[in-house]
Order: sequence, then structure tokens, then C-alpha cells
Amino acid sequence: MVSQTLKLILLISWGCMSYTLIISEKPKAAFRIAQSLAEGRVETQKNDEGASYYEITRNGKRLVVVPAVGHLFGLKQASKGWRYPVFDVVWKPIYENKRSAYTKKYFDNIAMLAKNASDFIVATDYDTEGDVIAKNILEYICNVHDAKRMKFSTLVKSELEESYEKVSANMDAGQVNAGLARHVLDWYYGINTSRALSLAMKAAGRFFVLSTGRVQGPSLQLLAEREKEIRAFVATPFWEIELHLKVEGAEIIARHETERFWEKKGAEKIVADCKGEKAAVSEIEKKSYKQKPPVPFDLTTLQSEAYRWFGYTPVQTQNISQSLYESGLISYPRTSSQKLPEQLGHRKIIGQLAKIKPYSKLAKELLAKSELKPNEGEKSDPAHPSIYPTGEVPQKLTAQQEKLYDLIVKRFLAVFAEEATRESIKYTFTIENNNFTVTGKTTSEEGWLRFYKPYTSAEDLSLPDFKKGDSFAGVVSMLNKETQPPKRFNEASLVKELESRSLGTKATRANIVRTLFSRGYVLGKSIEVSDLGLTVANTLEKYSPEILSEELTRGFETKMEKIGSGEIKKETVIKEAEQILEKTLTNFKNNEKAVGETLLEAFITMRRAAKLVGKCPNCEKGELKIIRSMKSGKRFIGCSSYPDCKTGFPLPQTGLIEPLKQNCARCGKPMIVVRRVGRVFRNCIDMECKSPARIAAEAAKAQEAAKTAAENKGTQKQNEVVAEEKTEAPVKAIKRKRRSKKTKEE
Repeated sequence: MVSQTLKLILLISWGCMSYTLIISEKPKAAFRIAQSLAEGRVETQKNDEGASYYEITRNGKRLVVVPAVGHLFGLKQASKGWRYPVFDVVWKPIYENKRSAYTKKYFDNIAMLAKNASDFIVATDYDTEGDVIAKNILEYICNVHDAKRMKFSTLVKSELEESYEKVSANMDAGQVNAGLARHVLDWYYGINTSRALSLAMKAAGRFFVLSTGRVQGPSLQLLAEREKEIRAFVATPFWEIELHLKVEGAEIIARHETERFWEKKGAEKIVADCKGEKAAVSEIEKKSYKQKPPVPFDLTTLQSEAYRWFGYTPVQTQNISQSLYESGLISYPRTSSQKLPEQLGHRKIIGQLAKIKPYSKLAKELLAKSELKPNEGEKSDPAHPSIYPTGEVPQKLTAQQEKLYDLIVKRFLAVFAEEATRESIKYTFTIENNNFTVTGKTTSEEGWLRFYKPYTSAEDLSLPDFKKGDSFAGVVSMLNKETQPPKRFNEASLVKELESRSLGTKATRANIVRTLFSRGYVLGKSIEVSDLGLTVANTLEKYSPEILSEELTRGFETKMEKIGSGEIKKETVIKEAEQILEKTLTNFKNNEKAVGETLLEAFITMRRAAKLVGKCPNCEKGELKIIRSMKSGKRFIGCSSYPDCKTGFPLPQTGLIEPLKQNCARCGKPMIVVRRVGRVFRNCIDMECKSPARIAAEAAKAQEAAKTAAENKGTQKQNEVVAEEKTEAPVKAIKRKRRSKKTKEE
């Protein structure tokens, strides 16, 4: 009891003294900032609701580091009424929304600490989103309009210390205004166009919520255009001719110099002319060429590579890389840069990587070079360099984190390695004036390929050492083929396509793609636009083409860049958006009922199809459907012939469920896809079926659970020690004070 009272007295007296309040974006980042800046001990405190903050001293000055938890404010309609168009928006605390109620304790934490703060330092992520988060906290919680600004790209001690010592006097007003304008424009388009679609269906007799948005609309449109091309595609037959040779026990396949024959008779004549004739080596062409190392990772390239090698969706990669950044292992991931400035200290970072066992040998090889020069790409980012490892030693990574970290480190090392040397040799075989060619490729000097293994796709094809004039008996055959439709996008290639068209930002593109899935507009690993998605795109194209306009969206992106550079005021751009939407939505409203009838039909059809999983395995006439219990609200799969057939299977209660339209290879029952934020699962509906996919998923889950349990045990023990120290600290301080007083009296 005494110790708690003393602790309370000390906290109250400390709270009455002024301090600098450092505002961080996330709790984990706040702790790393406090650890890095503290000269001595970090005092961890909590408010009444359990949100932490950190008390430290530096250069004799008191500092308090307090975290937000991402955005604490969101835009809301100021007036009442579910109508469109609306442009009266205000920033409101997001804890007012039930789903975001957890943010209130962080809001209250900052509000409590802001009262006694003498000044403020912003230490959120240095980008437009980080600035919007900080600006709203300063404006609506701290009652100040500006603050000093720390700018950093990693959460490592040396950079955070330098960022604090070289703190900017003000926030970047251009970047703040650009971020605020983006939020307003996205709200205007998202709310107004989504309400227009939903109220159109209401006018047709049923109310369902549909959505679109400033970038979501053009993204859906480009997918819809590709889908129409695929569906309208008519295959054209063609023929290829191959020469098969068996030399030194290996089969060599050479192709006719005419790649495709569009007339079957012409191809058949060549096969007949070559029959029984020998193939003679008529030409040999040798080449040696260099392959440059890859360029450093920007976010989009990292997302593409992670999808290619691990199957991670762009959202997964974004989340995993963010966790690695918050652990101090990599630099800020939401960057568009492919540059590694010299001031980062390349040699120092590689020297630190040399202390990590899996990378020691490769790193030491690079350190032996007299000059370390990265092979940089063209893209740059004014706020951050490309993604790179900091050199800090990883601790207790998850399986997913380990994979992505390894990819990032190997890429970083490969960037500094030598060029690879590849050899190619092309042989031309001639039969009756018909030429067939085959090309072999080998690597003579691995260079950077060795540093980037296993993430390379350079395939070697060794061919025998032929001489000009050599002849061999072979078989000439004809292959029947047909032209293929345009390829579908996957999530990673779609994010890359959006970047190439300047739609969205590096931080938002992955979530835009996820939203298209969650709305039921697209489905499948190889992205297919649903009938509902096509109907929405076609309807908007007919009645409100501006909502789908790439040019308009791209134009606003350019204008927001100009807001950032101070060339245009944000109010001007916002007003222009209001005028465009006013005109667009007036036209839409004039056709509201016709639009609604079209959308409603497609929506109902989509909902029915989305519930059908496949044929019931236990009765002849029933269909398996996704059902939600009227009593419990839980989801399960049941037979449409109930109560005659009571077949049923439990379902995961969170995530978007999609029928996979294929059966389990082990038990023959239908497969489903479960999509959660950042994760995708493909499972058989039968929980008792031990398919290879389920076994692998369960093993990964068990491994993850074991790691988490070990981490929690370590954290609990550490917290107990810290708590004990905190409890004893005030008592020890009083005892020291009494001993000192007694000594003075004596």
C-alpha cells in the first residue's frame, strides 16, 4: 500500500513538470524511439485504460513518447441524411465507430499527456499518411497547428538519434495539405458514388450496399475491359513444326524458323518434304553477354517478387514488411525509390550483415571489394530510399517474416555484386531448305546470381558441341495449337499495372485490389471479373463514365503532387472535385431507377451463385450452399434438400468465403477459398479430410502458435521484472533520500 501511494505521489509531481511530447504512429515504434533516445532508463507508464507511454531524459531534458495506433480521426458527413451528393465533411474521432472503439484509449492517452507538454515533436512515418495522422492529433487533441518534425527511414538507434538532433522546426506543409486533400477527395468519391449505386437499387425495390471510389472505379474498369476481351476472344488455329534429334543420349528439340503456320497444308508439305532426310548443322552462332544485378526493392517490386516466390498477396507483403520495419530490421517499406544513397553507409550495413550467419560469407565477399557501388533503378522517392536491411540481428521471426527478410537481404547484397556472364550458342539445322534452330544458354560467371539464390530464374540448357556440317537423322513433327486470350491479372501484376497507369499510391494499391475482392466484383487467384463487377462497370460507363475515368483520376494525382510542392492550393483541387461530382451524379440520378433495376438483377444473381459450393456428396438432388444460422449468426455449409438431407460442414467464422469451383484431390468434396486481411487459404470443406494443403496449413499454424507462446512467455517474464522494479523504485528513492538527510544532520 505504501509503495503504491509513493508511486502515485511521484507520478503526480512528475506530471506537473513540463516536457516535450513526441508523437509516434504505432505502439511498437514508440517504444523503439524511446529506447533509442533515452540516456538511461525507459520508464513505461500506462493510462487508466491501459495504453502505454514512455518517460525518458535526454541531454537533461524530459521527453515523453506516446503512440497513436494509426489514424485516430476519420472524415464524416457533418449533416444528417443518407443522400448524395454531399460535400460537408468534418474530422471526427474514429472511436465513435464501434469497430474502432479500441482507439479511444490511445486518444485519451495523448489528450492527457498533451495538457502539460511544453512543445511537440512529430515522429510518425514520414509520408503523407503519417503527416495526416499527426496533423489531426495536433489540431484536434493538442490544440496546436504545427510541431517540430523527426524524419527517418529506419527505426534503428543511430538514425533516430540523428533525426532527433536534426529535428525540423516545422512539419512539411505541402505534404500535409496533399494528404488532407487526398482524404477529402477519396471520401467525396467513395461516399457519393457508393450511395448513388445503393440508392439506385433501393429505387428499383430492394436495398443493398454497393461501392466504388476514385481509384476503385478505374481499377474495376481496366479489369472489366480485360474480361470482355477474354470472353469475346475467338481462338485461331495454327501449327508449329519441330525437329527432334537424339544426340549423345539427350533429346534436342529445334523449331522451324517460321514460328507459326496459319495454313495446315503448308505445314503438312514441309513435314512430308523433310521425312527421312538428315538434318545438317548449317550455322553456329556464339554469344557472350553480361547480366546486370537487379535494382533495389521499391514496394511494388517487393510485392511482385514475394508473390512470385512465396505466393504472398500484395497486402500480405505490405503487412509483413511493416512488421519487419517496426522491429528495426528493414527500412521504411512504403517507398517508390530504387536508390541507395551513399550516406546510408553501405559498407557499415554489409559489415553488420556479415555478423548474421546465413549472410556472413556473401557479405564478407562484398566487403573485400575496394568499391561498393549499387546497381540502382530509375525510380526515386523524395522521402525515403529503397527498401534495405538495417543490419540488426533478427529475433524470433515468424515463418513469413523469415522468408520476406531473406528475400530483402539477398536482394540488397546482390545489388552490390558483379555482373553475371552468360553464354549462348545457337545451332541451325537444315533439311531440304528448311531451317530449324535451337539455342543453349549457360552461365560462365555467376556474379550476382550466386548472391540472390534461390530467387533467380536463369535456366541453363547445355547442348552438345556440334561442328558445322555434322548431320543427324531426326524426326520432324507438326503440333496443332491455337491462339490464347489475353492473360488475366493476378493480385501482384494488377498492383504493378495500377502503378504503371499512375492509379492510386504505393500505400493504397494493394488495399484497392482487396476491396474489389471483398465487394464481390472480382474473384479467383487468376483474377476474373464477376457478372456483378461487369454490370457495375458497364452501368457506370453508360451513365457516369467520369467515375471510371483513368485520365481524371491521374489528373487529380498530378494536382495533389502540385499541392505538395506548393504550386496549387488544396481548396482549389477540392472545389474542382465537387463541381465534377455534382455534374456527374446529377446525370446519374436522372436515370436512377433504370440503373437500379440492372444492378439489382446482377446483385441477386451474384449472391445466389456465391452461396453455391457444389453438389451434395450424400444425396443426388441437393446442392451445397453457404448458410448463416438465423439463431446463432454462425456460418456453415448445408444441403439445399434439408430436411430430407442433413449433410453439413462447419465454416470459418471470419473472412470472405468463395467457392473454388474444383474438388479436393483426396476426398472429392468441393474446395473453398477463405480470404482474410493479408491472408488467403484454400481448403477442402471437410475438416476431417487430411489433404496435403490442410496438413501444411495445420503444421504452419502449430509452428506459429508455438513461437507466439514462447514469445509471450518471455514477454511476461520481462514485464514481471519491470513491474517489480517499478514498484520498488519509489521506495528505494525515499530510502536514499532519508539516508542522505541523516548523513547531513550528523
